[in-house]
Amino acid sequence: MSIPLAIYGLVAVCAAAMVITRTIAVHALVYMVATLLALACVFDTLGAPFAAALEVIVYAGAIMVLFVFVVMMVNLGRPDQEREKSWLTVGTWIVPALLALILLCTLLFGASHVTADPMPMAAGGPIGPQAVGLRLYGPYLLTVELSSFLLLAGLVSAFHIGRRIGERQE
Repeated sequence: MSIPLAIYGLVAVCAAAMVITRTIAVHALVYMVATLLALACVFDTLGAPFAAALEVIVYAGAIMVLFVFVVMMVNLGRPDQEREKSWLTVGTWIVPALLALILLCTLLFGASHVTADPMPMAAGGPIGPQAVGLRLYGPYLLTVELSSFLLLAGLVSAFHIGRRIGERQE
């Protein structure tokens, strides 16, 4: 096992633990993004750059934007000024900065030790976008559509909860 792969895995596990233990939803979402980016690095290190790109685009990009939108729309928590003052403390930024530094150092280490022969691929060879699309929208079409309906139902529910909370505060 390579050293960068172990470091990426360790960062992913640590960031996932931080997601579970955070009481402020926005902080948990930031750690979730760090987890997803570390998993994308794991995929890339294992020789699956397309899976890594999908991880960043679909999960760290689109779905996390949806989560942040819902959290901002519901706006559970303290007033904005009080919340922003807590962000300026040094203790708030220590762990995220440490995880980002570890990822950066590992990325620089990996970039400086690039060889012409990448890690060996799986037995079937590289998997392209067409194979992923056929696999995803072939036998798993119903699962993909049901998950999109589940995300839509969650968004509509969050909108109604946020609207009721806003009506009570007025």
